[in-house]
Amino acid sequence: EYRGTIHDANRSGVRAGCPDCHVPRPWLHKVVRKIQASSELFHKAMGTVNTPEKFDRHRLTMAKRVWDAMKQTDSRECRNCHDWETMDPSMQRPRARKQHLNAIQNGNTCIDCHKGIAHKPVHKELTDEEAEELNKPWPAYAREVPASFMAGLARAEAAEAEEEARRKAEAQRAREAKLAAKEAEKQRIEAAVAQALAAFQATPQAGAPIGAGAASSTAGTGIDWSDVPAREITLLYPGQASMEWSLRGRDHGGARPFRAGDRCFDCHDREAAEMGRKIVTGEKAEESPIPGKRGSIPVTVQAAHDDDHLYMRCEWPEGEHAPVPFVEGGKMDPANPMKLALMFATDEVEYAAQSGCWGTCHHDARSMPHAPESPSHEALDLTQGITKYLKESRTKVEEKGRRGKKLGGWDKLKGGDELKAELEAGRFMELLRYKAGEGTSEDGHILEQRIMSGGQGAAFFARQEGGSWVVEVKRRLASDQAGDLSLALDQVYNFGFAIHDDYSDSRFHHVSLGYRLGFDNDAVEINAAKQ
Repeated sequence: EYRGTIHDANRSGVRAGCPDCHVPRPWLHKVVRKIQASSELFHKAMGTVNTPEKFDRHRLTMAKRVWDAMKQTDSRECRNCHDWETMDPSMQRPRARKQHLNAIQNGNTCIDCHKGIAHKPVHKELTDEEAEELNKPWPAYAREVPASFMAGLARAEAAEAEEEARRKAEAQRAREAKLAAKEAEKQRIEAAVAQALAAFQATPQAGAPIGAGAASSTAGTGIDWSDVPAREITLLYPGQASMEWSLRGRDHGGARPFRAGDRCFDCHDREAAEMGRKIVTGEKAEESPIPGKRGSIPVTVQAAHDDDHLYMRCEWPEGEHAPVPFVEGGKMDPANPMKLALMFATDEVEYAAQSGCWGTCHHDARSMPHAPESPSHEALDLTQGITKYLKESRTKVEEKGRRGKKLGGWDKLKGGDELKAELEAGRFMELLRYKAGEGTSEDGHILEQRIMSGGQGAAFFARQEGGSWVVEVKRRLASDQAGDLSLALDQVYNFGFAIHDDYSDSRFHHVSLGYRLGFDNDAVEINAAKQ
């Protein structure tokens, strides 16, 4: 089982063998370890672990002993090769360098996160209580961040800033080329029309009005998007990765830093495509994979505003049709080839600043692992099963699932007066949705459930163009309707969105991480520029 792991074969060819991890180098610790190993010889001789089957039965017990020993020594054997002082975070993925920085500052040690790297991953058999105790930081291991590590972080940030500038420049050139092509096509058409009209006027036809022309119209929101900054956001297929899933360490390696306040964006913005690939293929968090379904969608997002309105534009490539094997006809929503949902919230909503709209997705919603078979509640519309809801609407949401408890809290609904107070306090998520097949839009919100009416409304303009979907939306900044946010130009808001492509429905969509939306604010990810 060691063969083929990162310590056996890797890009650099440096190999760590069994003694490098299991036999201490300092002489005293080595002698102690060899004395301890005598018990292993005894059990080998007695037949306790003399076959692979017997070894597997005792594997978790033995692994716990090794993990505990490594915890006690601050992963001494790992640090024979790996050291904070020589670690270069500029060569690491954003998630890895973020986790390593947290570990240095909080007092985590290598074995807290890196179990199962040379053996079968039996750490997944730990109970939540065992995992939390084993993985918690020890303040005695916390230390100052090495200057070399900080220098590596600076290099990484500089490289990412340069890459972002390059991507923006490429996107701008692509937009300019596309606009130039459109303008050339427009001029060609206008010239052809003028030529035909001139010919028509030169030879009048009986009863035909001479010089009659068609009134021109401006499609979409009327915004000139050529000068508006754009950001490419990768939407990923989430499978059954609910809010509760992301909060459990046994499911999500970033659960601990997330609970400490880190954003999903911090670690995963550049990993979304790879995450989507793993989930859509059933490698993780998906029990019903759809063959051929794409794992991610790159979306170009632009935002603008004037004194009264927010304007947004989203463009993404159409995908190939992937028939759903467990749905008759292969299309979940045959009437709608595409649906787009935009969600906005303030920091009043827990998790919104960290995960955007992900906080509305729960493990007991319809088609999720802990969805009840026949839910019923006098205060909820359950005709379509349990829809999205916010933690603020429940008295309790089970997030850890200890002792076999099911995750979520669909039936722990607060009373009507409490829900009204939550809504008035702004603890809800506004939801705008457009359905391409029906050509209709909805303005609602999410609190105790998904409500698709009651808002001031927004205008959507959608079209298919050159193998891509283009959707523009126009929304008033101010609103006095319940479930609507009034957007102030000096504030920042949390934004997330989802696309149901290829006639999909329910959770079989693609979603974004959480992003920050602001107005004339270069510090946020989505900056609405004044027009």
